[in-house]
Amino acid sequence: MKKIELIEKDYLQKSIPEFNVGDEVKIHLKVREGDKTRVQIFQGTVIRRRGRGTNATFNVLKEVRDDMVEKVFLLHSPHIEKIQVIQKGKVRRAKLYHLRAKHGVKS
Repeated sequence: MKKIELIEKDYLQKSIPEFNVGDEVKIHLKVREGDKTRVQIFQGTVIRRRGRGTNATFNVLKEVRDDMVEKVFLLHSPHIEKIQVIQKGKVRRAKLYHLRAKHGVKS
């Protein structure tokens, strides 16, 4: 095993569910405001996954009112409390960037 993999092994999270591009997910984030911490939920469609190890990221797209909001999350971030897969998606693309331009019923 490489030296980098040995160091990263301690930082990898164990409780990450299997999810792919096109799945509807709910991410529970720990948000710190002043001296208090609370859990904020971000629910949307996974439009991209990339990377391996501690550098792995995924993008989630969500529609809020008439705007599309896209967030990039580190898969093994200590700020992510848990990830729930709401619905599995059936897609034919590895990246769903075309959903950024669609609104409402079209997406």
